[in-house]
Amino acid sequence: MAHLGSVRRRALAVPVGLALTASLALLPSVSASAAPLGATADTAAAKAATTGPKLSYVANLNAYATMKAAKKAVERAGGTVVTAYEQIGVVVAHSQNPDFAKQLRSQRGLFVSVGATRTAPMQAVQTTDEGATQLLSEADAAKAAARAQEGQEPLEPNQWDLRTIKADEAHKINDGSQDVTVGIIDTGVDDTHPDLAPNFSKGQSANCVGGVADTTDGAWRPYPDGSDHGTHVAGTIGAPRNGVGISGVAPGVKIAAIKVSEPGTSLFYTEAVVCGFMFAAEKGIEVTNNSYYVDPWLFNCKSDEDQKALVEAIGRATKYAERKGTLHVASAGNSNQDLAAASLEDTTSPNDTTPVTRTIDPRVCLDLPTQLPGVVTVSATGDKGLRSYYSSYGLGVVDVAAPGGDKWQVPATPDANGRVLSTVPGGYGYKQGTSMAAPHVAGVAALLKSAHPSATPSQLQAMLKAQATKAACPAQIYDATGALINATTCQAKWGQTGYYGYGVVDALKAVK
Repeated sequence: MAHLGSVRRRALAVPVGLALTASLALLPSVSASAAPLGATADTAAAKAATTGPKLSYVANLNAYATMKAAKKAVERAGGTVVTAYEQIGVVVAHSQNPDFAKQLRSQRGLFVSVGATRTAPMQAVQTTDEGATQLLSEADAAKAAARAQEGQEPLEPNQWDLRTIKADEAHKINDGSQDVTVGIIDTGVDDTHPDLAPNFSKGQSANCVGGVADTTDGAWRPYPDGSDHGTHVAGTIGAPRNGVGISGVAPGVKIAAIKVSEPGTSLFYTEAVVCGFMFAAEKGIEVTNNSYYVDPWLFNCKSDEDQKALVEAIGRATKYAERKGTLHVASAGNSNQDLAAASLEDTTSPNDTTPVTRTIDPRVCLDLPTQLPGVVTVSATGDKGLRSYYSSYGLGVVDVAAPGGDKWQVPATPDANGRVLSTVPGGYGYKQGTSMAAPHVAGVAALLKSAHPSATPSQLQAMLKAQATKAACPAQIYDATGALINATTCQAKWGQTGYYGYGVVDALKAVK
């Protein structure tokens, strides 16, 4: 699975370290941060080993620790502070000391948890789509344009997904407000695309790779050899009705790009994702779309010291952004797994070195960011309304469903392509995946925020669920080979199903 589009969420205790800067700064430092007797901080740092690979770490402060003391402890352990988020008590650091995390963890008066964000050495500076992009041919574009009716965009006849959630009807009432921005935390967005440029917000865009936001003009664009994933997501959310190409679900809102994927590998590491959420919060972004999981672990087990720290750092960042008014939408993943199962087999982690097969409990081993509290988890459907063959699911885990595409569910469109059509650098293309489902939900959330400007993230999530079109467990679904099989894995309870959550989102209800 290309890895953009993680999975589910479960109750997760909010760490004590979520204390804000003000409270952190006013409390006294702790003696555990002091250098050993007879040694200055400088000599202690000089003795720290530097023989290991250079790794990136997150260190989560205790509620009673000061950032000043934490930074000194990092330096004494042979680390270099990359950035410090005083609002949430998180430090990002680099170190070649093999015992760096161990040394910081021993200072419990300062740190709640410390962990490496990767298993591979850092180099000079994946997604949840399923399969490669299919570029739109000139012939298919011409067929669609010939079928376009008055008021439709030229390629809209091929957008079965818009009609599925009644977005085409919603646009006759309200396209969404320019006062609302959806931040696309992804591989970057090509803001020069003619079907994205009119709605693009440069002032709310950045490159967060490495953990520090770079707002240099164009820094948010995909790497020259990079992925078209973020650009595809952007079109689904906010391509304007401008007589060019396609229409987004919310064609009147603004879109911003927050690039968090590494060059070359397109991996999403914790320090970049934390930066993405913090940047979105400080820039007043109302909705974020997260069609990825945080590398290198598909599931982050809180029994592991490193993985526990990643859960803590990202959880603090998402919660901070929610308090600032940002709703987070995330994809459920393409592993065709029941995320409500008692146990699952993970064969892909870590994905930046050598994976090791392990059996995990998804209640305590979390897929980030989708399983975090407050995050809207989205499964994928196809044109026939069935769960897409690749989509992960889970009763009480999936919140809502949306069109993500399914090559076996063939629509009656000019192109007869069951994938989702959207923008890619240089043109248009088809993708399928829970990565494509999440932006439909983010678009509907943006329409809701446009209609209800004072709504909080929790209120927006409640409206998404309440307005969703209920969908019962189907009798059959398609498997990966295109064969119809009995849908024995779908469970229903509490007015929800494991396949669709509370149902398929409805754009028309959002604007009414």
